[in-house]
Amino acid sequence: MSEQPRNTREKIQKTAIELFSEQGYEQTSLREIADRLGVTKAALYYHFKTKEEIAASFFDSYASDVDEICEWAEGEPRSIETRIEIVRRYSEVIQAHVPVLKFMYHNQAALSRLDRGSIFRERIIRLHNLMVDENDPLINKLRAWDSLSSLYSAWITYRGARHADPGELYDASMQISISLLQANDAGTDTLPSQVAVPE
Repeated sequence: MSEQPRNTREKIQKTAIELFSEQGYEQTSLREIADRLGVTKAALYYHFKTKEEIAASFFDSYASDVDEICEWAEGEPRSIETRIEIVRRYSEVIQAHVPVLKFMYHNQAALSRLDRGSIFRERIIRLHNLMVDENDPLINKLRAWDSLSSLYSAWITYRGARHADPGELYDASMQISISLLQANDAGTDTLPSQVAVPE
């Protein structure tokens, strides 16, 4: 029985991101990706014509996942429960795309050529717009922005992330994020000392 194209594409993406992470995007060739997969370059070419196409597909997958969150949130009330659910779902997307997001973070030059950096910025802005109202005070807007940024930072830019227990990292980053949202909901300038993280 032949393998489904979707599974083949996913294997190519996984292998490519591994090689990009190990030896750098610029230093990785399509031939090396094919060799690691154990397929011919022609077989790889059937799914992706260039390594640029492979890299671009990473961002499209991330964008699709974030768009799903936004589409769900657009039909929900602007409540603290909805905001917490947005950050919970966004945290799951980040965890699912850690290798891709790290690639984005470490390969800004490649991003500019691929014209995909805007995908990340546009999705963060879209999420943020669903968490605040236009007339909210600036401090509320910044807290909402930081509630999203802290999730990204915990998994992508925090240098201790690779040594941290994933469960503890999730709990800590969610506590920070939720505490910011709860401070907005309470209309105070102080953060609660204890924050319950949803399962």
